[in-house]
Amino acid sequence: MAAFVNKVTVGFTSDIKNLVPMFGVFKPTIVVSVPRVFEKVYNTAAQNAANEGKGRIFDIAAQTAIDWSEAQDRGGAGLLLRAKHAVFDRLVYHKLRAALGGDCRASISGGAPLGARLGHFYRGVGLTVYEGYGLTETSAAITVNRVGDLKIGTVGKLLPGNSMRIADDNELLVRGGVVFGGYWHNEQATAESFTDGWFKTGDLGAVDEDGFLTITGRKKEIIVTGGGKNVAPAILEDQLRAHPLISQAMVVGDARPFVGALITIDSEAFEGWKQRNSKAADMSVGDLATDPDLVAEVDAAVKQANLAVSHAESIRKFRILPVDFTEDTGELTPTMKVKRKVVTEKFASDIEAIYAT
Repeated sequence: MAAFVNKVTVGFTSDIKNLVPMFGVFKPTIVVSVPRVFEKVYNTAAQNAANEGKGRIFDIAAQTAIDWSEAQDRGGAGLLLRAKHAVFDRLVYHKLRAALGGDCRASISGGAPLGARLGHFYRGVGLTVYEGYGLTETSAAITVNRVGDLKIGTVGKLLPGNSMRIADDNELLVRGGVVFGGYWHNEQATAESFTDGWFKTGDLGAVDEDGFLTITGRKKEIIVTGGGKNVAPAILEDQLRAHPLISQAMVVGDARPFVGALITIDSEAFEGWKQRNSKAADMSVGDLATDPDLVAEVDAAVKQANLAVSHAESIRKFRILPVDFTEDTGELTPTMKVKRKVVTEKFASDIEAIYAT
């Protein structure tokens, strides 16, 4: 609303597949979006570099950007890191800024966690992404990262006049001026949503010593394995989607002996992957779902994701699906979140196959 009130020119698209070319046309100064858009820009850049035989250079440049950003939180980068960062700024980073139109001064992400690694990457290339947190019931944002008061990997600090605390089960509770008074003509739902005056957000989180909030998952999405281990799927799924070849991932394992995952392949990245791995151009993901080369690539991504969790929470087996999740086919919400119930029902046989042997 602030954009409209201040007569800011606003561009909008729901077409994520053609998003990068549209950045070049619109040339935004501020980008407001969900994490999947920032993942898509990163993955597209990584895939293009790989297709041009420059994948190794991009990987080193990306890690340098992350290292440089992390160093800013420790007082600044050393001489060698500053030099590497300057070199890659000329070789790589300016192209990434150009991919967002070349005029972007700030980016805002919401709707789901962006992830610390991707957040550090964007700050390292000169495009800081500010995350915030809010719900419809909190009149949009209740915590935000601010210019000069930012911690990558968190959704920021409370807005003035509000309070938050973490319940014994790690659920985030909030109250304050932006929190709604209740649901319209639904006293029962209102009563169930509050405890001692605190609104139960349904999100799991943690608050650090500086007052920055980190969201770790949704309470209703917690998986309890057959061994009684609680697993927050978002941590693993965010890590998996960071791989250029992976489009979507859904962790499974409720009441099962171990954690598994359903994984879909990015259609654009898949074309370049086939070419680099000498696969026939007309072969589909379904044709190659059990191909040793494709399985090995995804397995490497799974192993990398598993480093973010304990052994008991790690993915033991996965299944590559022949089709991607999309909003049109019903597996994704408009904000690109996976509809777990829909996917569980639609791909029930694939889930069973994970645990069949």
